Amino acid sequence: MKPPADTTPEQFIADFFTSLTESTVRGDAPESVMDRHYTPDVVQISDGVPIDHDRLLAHLRPVRKNVVGWRFDVHEAVADGGRIAARLTIHARTRKGGPTVTEVHLFGEFTEDGRLRRSHQLTRSLPARG
Repeated sequence: MKPPADTTPEQFIADFFTSLTESTVRGDAPESVMDRHYTPDVVQISDGVPIDHDRLLAHLRPVRKNVVGWRFDVHEAVADGGRIAARLTIHARTRKGGPTVTEVHLFGEFTEDGRLRRSHQLTRSLPARG
């Protein structure tokens, strides 16, 4: 999906991850969250580990139970049709673990309706402040 004319690639990525997280944390059915945000054949390779639809679905359950706050800072993003490359930082607060900060470099392919079909991500943990 090409971001709409009035939306920058940075805003598209921020909106995608914010919608995904909000839906998950507020308790929407995990299958519904997956259907809205990912294609059935999604493959996300994160730090060299392939994650398919079922593994992403399983990942939503702990997010719903543990995440109590979040923010996505998209530092830069470029789009070419349905492909987007972005560099962002995820700031999250968990019930028991406190704050976490993760830097993400993402190369993704999105469908016309805005769902993620493929992505490669490199991540690293950063020190949490405050």
